[in-house]
Amino acid sequence: MQQDYDYVIVGGGSAGATLAARLSEAPKTRVLLLEAGRDFRTADTPEHIRIPNPLRAIGDDEYRWPKLLARRTERQEPKLLWRGRAIGGSSTINGQIAIRGIPDDFERWTALGCAGWGWDDVLPYFRKLEDDVDFGDAPYHGRGGPIPVYRAPVEDWGYVDRALKGAAESLGYPWCEDHNAPEGTGASPYAINSRNGYRVSTNDGYLESARGRGNLTIVGNALVDTLTVEGNRPHVSGVSVLIDGERRPVRATREVILAAGAIHSPAILQRSGIGPAAHLKSLGIPVVADLPVGDNLLDHPILGILLHLRGDARVGTRMHRHTNCCLRYSSGLAGAGANDMIMIAGNLRSEGEGDLARGRIAVSVYQAFSQGTVRVVSPDPTVDPAVEERMLSDESDLIRMRDGIRRLRDIGRQPAVAAIAERVEYGASGRSIEDELTGAGLDDWMMAECSDAQHASGTCRMGAADDPRSVVDPDCRLVGCSGLRVIDASVMPEVVRANTHLTTVMIAEKMADALKRGR
Repeated sequence: MQQDYDYVIVGGGSAGATLAARLSEAPKTRVLLLEAGRDFRTADTPEHIRIPNPLRAIGDDEYRWPKLLARRTERQEPKLLWRGRAIGGSSTINGQIAIRGIPDDFERWTALGCAGWGWDDVLPYFRKLEDDVDFGDAPYHGRGGPIPVYRAPVEDWGYVDRALKGAAESLGYPWCEDHNAPEGTGASPYAINSRNGYRVSTNDGYLESARGRGNLTIVGNALVDTLTVEGNRPHVSGVSVLIDGERRPVRATREVILAAGAIHSPAILQRSGIGPAAHLKSLGIPVVADLPVGDNLLDHPILGILLHLRGDARVGTRMHRHTNCCLRYSSGLAGAGANDMIMIAGNLRSEGEGDLARGRIAVSVYQAFSQGTVRVVSPDPTVDPAVEERMLSDESDLIRMRDGIRRLRDIGRQPAVAAIAERVEYGASGRSIEDELTGAGLDDWMMAECSDAQHASGTCRMGAADDPRSVVDPDCRLVGCSGLRVIDASVMPEVVRANTHLTTVMIAEKMADALKRGR
């Protein structure tokens, strides 16, 4: 590792790997990619990371932040938060779901001050990243991109997948072959970023073909402590990074790019003195810039019904894909827009005793407004930040989740579900869905069991530079500071109505193009 590079990219995940591959396409541009976890080649990827079912990958401490906790609702105690810590980031351990935000998500971004991020602006980059084997010739899809998009045929689905499809159609929800079509809604086959049954992370799709470039350096097990900040008008000139316990400075002659994700990008900024001034002062961190870093934490609240599967409806092994079917629908409630909700089939629950005998159908608020926070609790980079998600704290989310549970109960009572399940219960409560759960009892259960969909975003909010809620401007530059951009899921002003991976890759593709054009 040299002492200086044109670009220093912090975080090798969905955004960072994409940025490193694209920026290093220019032979004279020297790029350093720093990843807090392991670096490895595609050929060296462990089998349990590559297979269709991510549950073993999610449970492996070597590829995630092993002690990172989050409180989901204000009535819960903190529990483990799944965030990838390895090359490829969370794309190395996620569910391999390739679902886009809908056009209205990006129109809302522009209305919130993110000029240049409307649907027509972002669509070319969704197309650029895709290799859609089913609909690649459609004008809103792409072929030949680094991320394959595949949909399993219905005959290859699991029993719970087919039960959700059948139950949804019996209740009048439409069938939709492509949920990534601009107007796609209803029960659909999940688009999956896999090829020949194996995961394709951003490490596989972007970095593998770029590793032979002499101008790209990738360093794993590199924990970034702080940014190097200089001058009265703050300028970020580099980073301080811990490699094998040794603290080393690295300089960026053009820019530092934070791509460490919605939890760790704000943590690095706060340790560097960029964040809520009162909080930083309470920790003895000198304040460089008073910005709302770590506010606006967004995710998708999710709750489910548990299916005790009949013997002939259970999956055979933990290699079996965990989900192939989703149901997007519009609640029409509480001011929400189209496709604000989703139901998700689960052919087995998380790994543990009896997991092969259990299925799940979950409902999630996908246009979510509840806001949480990320706050460092120490200047020590080895100490995880405090994460408060405050799920269902927004009244709109709460109203729509109540309705979602009612709809989920209707799904669970359909013949298609009864044909595969001996008993259906409200989550881990043990209570049958044949019982009505309403009022305070329903809210108590939701607050006790609500989890997130592992789609953390929003903590370095993008917006107009003069908006006091903004951390970065529409070019992802840190407000009031030069030499630094934040380019990852943390910049989303609102979480998209989708799993966040594809949108995060799109953000990186768009910003890599802008940087290469000198913007």
